[in-house]
Amino acid sequence: MTGQLTFDELGTPLRETTFVVFDLETTGGSHETDAITEFGAVKVRGGEVLGEFATLVDPERGIPPEVVALTGITEVMVSAAPRLDTVLPAFLEFAAGSVLVAHNAGFDVGFVKAACARLGYPWPKPTVVCTVKLGRRVLSREEAPSCRLSALATLFRAETVPIHRALADARATVDVLHGLLERVGSLGVQSLEELLGYLPEVTDAQRRKRTLAEDLPHEPGVYLFRGPSEEVLYVGTAVDLRRRVRQYFTAGETRRRLREMVALAVRVDHVTCAHSLEAEVRELRLISAHKPAYNRRSKNPHNGWWVALTDEPFPRLSLVRGPRDGALGPLRSRALAEDAMHALQQATGIRPCTVRIPARSPSATPCALAELGRCGAPCSGAQTAAQYAPAVAGVTGLVAGALTDPLRLLETRLLDLSAAQRYEEARTDRDRMSTLIRALDRGQRLAALARIAELVAARPDGAGGWEFAVVRHGRLASAGVAQRGVPPMPVVEQLVASAETVFTGDGPLHGAPPEEVAVILRWLDRPGTRLVRTSTPWSEPAHAAASWRHWLERADHARSRLGHWGK
Repeated sequence: MTGQLTFDELGTPLRETTFVVFDLETTGGSHETDAITEFGAVKVRGGEVLGEFATLVDPERGIPPEVVALTGITEVMVSAAPRLDTVLPAFLEFAAGSVLVAHNAGFDVGFVKAACARLGYPWPKPTVVCTVKLGRRVLSREEAPSCRLSALATLFRAETVPIHRALADARATVDVLHGLLERVGSLGVQSLEELLGYLPEVTDAQRRKRTLAEDLPHEPGVYLFRGPSEEVLYVGTAVDLRRRVRQYFTAGETRRRLREMVALAVRVDHVTCAHSLEAEVRELRLISAHKPAYNRRSKNPHNGWWVALTDEPFPRLSLVRGPRDGALGPLRSRALAEDAMHALQQATGIRPCTVRIPARSPSATPCALAELGRCGAPCSGAQTAAQYAPAVAGVTGLVAGALTDPLRLLETRLLDLSAAQRYEEARTDRDRMSTLIRALDRGQRLAALARIAELVAARPDGAGGWEFAVVRHGRLASAGVAQRGVPPMPVVEQLVASAETVFTGDGPLHGAPPEEVAVILRWLDRPGTRLVRTSTPWSEPAHAAASWRHWLERADHARSRLGHWGK
């Protein structure tokens, strides 16, 4: 008969373990070059909150506009806040002797460790638990497709909504931690030692394949895992190819599908790239070409739904799979495309029926929509083609960015529904209008870039040099770098001369894959990017949907807080 376990063998029960769950807000993503702007921490034990720690921090530098937009922390707010040399020792004292917990702990712990090194404090080497890693270890992909804090907070019904503020996010992470500990408790994990032993999961197949990364360079690029029949199993990008691929053979890789992929792989090929943009574009193109079984990303770059006008005397809206001139899109699902189409119909008066109406002497019986005032009944002859034309012009003008009046009509309808306390209808219409505005905004921005025959842009590489991209009709035609001390313009001329020829196609994006145009647009939008030259000015329509982004923010806030328009 086995004897009873001693307390030493049992370890530290989780209910008796003190956790300090913390979160940071920063000026950027690098603990080497960016600074902390806010600390938030919650000390818990046995499900009970023992204390909280929260303060803004003066980063002693500017806060980028995109970070201000994300967190709401402005330079005015931190101007009178204590500096890090005051806050750090207070936080270390608050967390002393506890297990540190953070969502994506490598990020937050990295900043604190770097701060300790700069200010001369010894790193206390606490035990660290990452709720992202624990979530990936405990939850199935079906249950939690994403392990982002907002997704897990929703899954575990956290009392606090994460809002990219340190204390709020730390409180939400407490609820996520407790939810995950309940899950592992049902698997027999009752002590801190058992939890730490449960987190790593390196299979024998992963360990045996470590040599596949040995010949890869420490350079940015794209890697391809190949199977026994030379088939491409998986494609990914990396800032450091060797370091990234090695991670697939460690406990850091917990995704079941990718562990399975590693077991099948016999070789890792790679393509070095000039910089991250080239790597992202090459990844998209390789996924499209090889359609790897283990990539979840879209394997068809032209996949998507579009809302287009039909070619008939009384045009209507239809959902199509390919781009057409004047169409709205692309939208990633049929459901979103249907929502956008319904909003367009309400906004413009375009007929919602699918009947084909002849140009002369239409004589059908009007449907119920006509009685409800939602259709002018051209099918019965009650509306001529000339009378119907403004509805068509409303669709084409809204999609092209020539007018926004239809959006104001939708907004007025929402306010009327809210005033009449018809909140369910208002919520449905609000969500459809949000989908329409997002689709218009994205489509107009992508189309504006795709219209330019040639654009050359540059970004600082962080080491005194420049990264360059030659973009032709929304596609990356050439990429390169000028190292520090190298004259940049000769490099630009060489890249332009050697850039690939781009043949245009149909549709608003001139045949360019929407995902590639979007990746390039994000790179161009990043702070610090400069336009070297363009064949034509890069501009967006005067009445683009971008002017409605403030409305989207209010709608999103209403959805997340209350779920109803104006209530």
